[in-house]
Amino acid sequence: MNKRFVNPAFLLLLIFSAAVVNGCKNASKISTVQSGLVPGLYVIRDVNIIPMTADNRVIPHATVVVKDKKILSINEAVPASAKVIDGKGKWLIPGLIDMHVHNISDISFGQSYPTKGANFFPDNQDFMLLYIANGVTTTLELSGRAEHFGQRNEIIKGNVTGPRIAIAALIDGGNGGGMIANTPSDGRQTVRVAKGMGYDFIKVYSSLSIETYDAIVDEAAKQGMKVLGHIPNAFKGRLQDAFIKNFTMVAHAEEFSKQTDSFSTADAERFAQLAKQNGTWLTPTLITMVRIAQQARTLDSIKDLPYLAYVHPLVSSKWLTTNQYNRNTSPDRVAFFEKMVAFHVQLVKAFKDAGVPMVAGTDAGTSGVVWGYSLHDELELLVDAGLTTGEALAAATRSAASWLRIGDKVGTIEPGKFADMVLLNANPMENISNTRNIVGVFVNGQWVTHATMSAMLADLAKRNAANKGKFEWSRRAEPM
Repeated sequence: MNKRFVNPAFLLLLIFSAAVVNGCKNASKISTVQSGLVPGLYVIRDVNIIPMTADNRVIPHATVVVKDKKILSINEAVPASAKVIDGKGKWLIPGLIDMHVHNISDISFGQSYPTKGANFFPDNQDFMLLYIANGVTTTLELSGRAEHFGQRNEIIKGNVTGPRIAIAALIDGGNGGGMIANTPSDGRQTVRVAKGMGYDFIKVYSSLSIETYDAIVDEAAKQGMKVLGHIPNAFKGRLQDAFIKNFTMVAHAEEFSKQTDSFSTADAERFAQLAKQNGTWLTPTLITMVRIAQQARTLDSIKDLPYLAYVHPLVSSKWLTTNQYNRNTSPDRVAFFEKMVAFHVQLVKAFKDAGVPMVAGTDAGTSGVVWGYSLHDELELLVDAGLTTGEALAAATRSAASWLRIGDKVGTIEPGKFADMVLLNANPMENISNTRNIVGVFVNGQWVTHATMSAMLADLAKRNAANKGKFEWSRRAEPM
């Protein structure tokens, strides 16, 4: 038998062809590599840095070098072959953090059976684009499922450009689905299971009994897991008993609204003192109740959202056709929601006066609360409620990173931290709405321009419009 040798030129052609094909497969990904430049090496010249460190002293006309996904230096030597970004007249802030989200991911609708699996498969890049386009580079998922771990892994592997995702396991009582615990022993075991599954935090929910809640919070402390979430309904009339060691954050201002009939300033101040004495933080999620009150009045508040076009058509169909806040609404219901909106402002003021730390979260995924965009809504509402622009920014950067226990990695602009940053056209310390005026975003060291994001959003809106008839909430149990 004659031996056959591969022609070296032919081998090179095969390698080149494979590279071209692979590049075509990845054409839809966010890409910023340019020929002649070192991938992952950037320099931002002549930029004003708002570092969000404790003293938060602005660094004017600065030079920032990003290398290998991290901030290499500030005002030091600039390496050759770096992509140069013009920062003149612009402002650099840390990537924003949303501390309360509910991400859409693969899920099964309709009757389950062995081997069925999911029947709804949203595009992860389409969804994560909403965060990145708004400078949100870290999120806290508060209803974690196995699919959210897969979603996070796709980002880590580089298949999807998206934010960092911390994930909490939700534990409730009663007879619902998910993680359910109705006895202290079940509560402890559920925490241990969540720890073994890789969850970062425990979220307690409304139907837990007092004894089970106490056991969950205690066991989570033993497992090194922080607890946050709702104040169970069982604590009505005995609120002080809910504030125990390792209940570290209340996930909504609404949780305090449920504990008062008067909506008085005195109650707001009393709640703030309970939280302060226990070291419990607050995520106000002001935008949630604002949107709920709007929907109770009219669904036009959803239809007129300027960013509804970017929401998956199945989700927008749900918001518009089975809206629980608008269904059977009445003037009394609208007035009640509006009273809650006003009380939440009182709560923010009382918690600020008491020195209770607050972080920015939105409950994104609730009807009308659109991922990414809602964080800017929340920041504006926090400032309207009495926070300074600096305090509001800290709530979405340094303070949030601290609560998540990743303050050594993100939340401020300092050498050695991950390169999660947002370049703005105007100073957000002067007007918090300037956080919306984005030039580009560094997400895990990858630079994505406003032009790139705008083009992707326009394409997403076009595809969503074309798919409206395909994704209807009333038909969600059918194959999609």
